[in-house]
Amino acid sequence: MENPDPSVRCPLQDQRARWERKRICTARELLETERRYQEQLGLVATYFMGILRAKGTLRLPERQALFGPWELIYGASQDLLPYLERGRWGQGLEGFCPHLELYTQFAANAERSQTTLQEQLKKNKRFRRFVQLQEGRPEFGGLQLQDLLPLPLQRLQQYENLVVALAENTSPNSPEYQQLARAARLISETAQRVHAIGQRQKNDQHLRRVQALLSGRQAKGLTSGRWFLRQGWLLVVPPCGEPRPRMFFLFTDVLLMAKPRPPLHLLQSGTFACRALYPMAQCQLHRVFGHSGAPCGGLLSLSFTHEKLLLMSTDQEELSRWYNSLTLAISSQKK
Repeated sequence: MENPDPSVRCPLQDQRARWERKRICTARELLETERRYQEQLGLVATYFMGILRAKGTLRLPERQALFGPWELIYGASQDLLPYLERGRWGQGLEGFCPHLELYTQFAANAERSQTTLQEQLKKNKRFRRFVQLQEGRPEFGGLQLQDLLPLPLQRLQQYENLVVALAENTSPNSPEYQQLARAARLISETAQRVHAIGQRQKNDQHLRRVQALLSGRQAKGLTSGRWFLRQGWLLVVPPCGEPRPRMFFLFTDVLLMAKPRPPLHLLQSGTFACRALYPMAQCQLHRVFGHSGAPCGGLLSLSFTHEKLLLMSTDQEELSRWYNSLTLAISSQKK
């Protein structure tokens, strides 16, 4: 019987060795970043929340609006870190998962937090001076409070990346594997919920901005409950006569055409008057020309039940972006 050549390596062993190296690197990164994360959470808890509470610079409702469940998130990190330092990844992360709801609550409060910060910096002179003083401490390394407030949401994304990688590079035969796999799944589900909350908040900001641009009784409530996709100038090509520039606002369910108010209008300068709403569920979209990528622009045909629109742009890339967004809106109405 021949002895196996020691220079010939087993591919399976090589793969397991690579997994183990990745696991060790991921575990080290999770530990090191958790230490830094906890340090930054502690800075805000100590130098902002604790002192604000002691001095009464902000009332309790404003503190709650500004920081949300920050101290509870800090406590969850304090509970997790000793497990990571002892290499008990599965047990530590399994115990951490019940605290994930805090990150969902934090995300739901994020927009209110930023609004509160800006309002207090603007109208509360004592708070503004206090923030400037605390941000000047060497412990903060030049970071401002507004830079630190999104920290838990950024950390949740890191948790997802690192814990998923840790689970993927842990052998299924490991006693920690089931704990890590479950933690990875729960963290990913939380990250998806937080992302959805962020998307809704951004959409609400767009809707408020668009509503502020529209004037007149017809425009009130036109953006409520919709998902905003894009806006921009396009030329409306009539059956006869010259093309007319109009501002279009595209939502998932409707295309809104608006005309700019006169620049010398005393009360409504810079706003738009709604001229038409087109339901995307009825829309049939075609490119009349503009397929070649030439710099001359192109023309889109939008057919509705009772009307047909010809929209032109001299910018080929802009026309393509409109075509893609309109296609997305139409397809969303067919689901």
